[in-house]
Amino acid sequence: MRGTVRAVKMHADEIDIDASLVTRLLAAQFPRWAHLPVEPVPSAGTDNALFRLGDDLAVRLPRVSWATGQVEKDQRWLPRLAPHLPLAVPAPLGRGLPGDGYPWTWGVYRWLDGVEATLDRLADPRAAAIELARFLVALQGIDTTGGPASSSRGGPLARRNRETREAIAALDDEVDIDAVTAAWEEALAAPAWSGPPVWVHGDLAPGNLLVVGGRLAAVIDFAAVSVGDPACELLVAWNLFTGDSRAAFLAELGIDDDSWARGRGWALSVALIQLPYYLHTNPALVANARHVISEVTRPISGRAPCS
Repeated sequence: MRGTVRAVKMHADEIDIDASLVTRLLAAQFPRWAHLPVEPVPSAGTDNALFRLGDDLAVRLPRVSWATGQVEKDQRWLPRLAPHLPLAVPAPLGRGLPGDGYPWTWGVYRWLDGVEATLDRLADPRAAAIELARFLVALQGIDTTGGPASSSRGGPLARRNRETREAIAALDDEVDIDAVTAAWEEALAAPAWSGPPVWVHGDLAPGNLLVVGGRLAAVIDFAAVSVGDPACELLVAWNLFTGDSRAAFLAELGIDDDSWARGRGWALSVALIQLPYYLHTNPALVANARHVISEVTRPISGRAPCS
């Protein structure tokens, strides 16, 4: 079991996906797996529906048009990245085609055990933060030749300015407008990344980190993987870690002041955009967005990576 179940659709153009559809698709395209039981996996994920297939497999289907193409990206890049990484990542096993009224490609993967990461599920949050930082160091050290350029995460923070300010305007009754505007403008003022592009996961959120026995076990959902500015990976410093664990994460990565400022801006922007969009449809995501906004805008004295 991972995350929580949503009661309503999140997107106006979200399509209906259920276990019966998955069973029919498997019977037509992967008959060797068609006899296995199919069970929906509770999740606060926004782009894909996930089903457990037997004991060892999972089926992942885009639920909205903008999530298409992720299966192809997984199949191309995950086998290349996985051997270099110290935590487990999804292993694609098959690519399904549109059929039975379902319009997009979909994927079959090796099942990864674990529950969604939360601080209370981590036996030692500081050790987990260091372990995740080392995962990112390994990811960033992989040769980027031919890697996909960023279309979103990993690109310049300024690309998000219009959408972020529109979200702020839509949250007049939900957040401290002056505080979030000031924090956003501070982040925008930071110099852009001037180093070589590196591999980035792009969506390090609690739901994309799996915990087994109190320790991080896997990093999932590489839909946003690309090569670009690693500051976007600092999302997790605010959406999961706090205090000592946040400080340990940033210190292990050796974050400089400019990257810290951009990373803080990434965390704020993502949370601000999520909050109005999912306000009435995804309570788990909304709660995390509120937490991030509170953490990022909390008054601090001076520059302190642990804040």
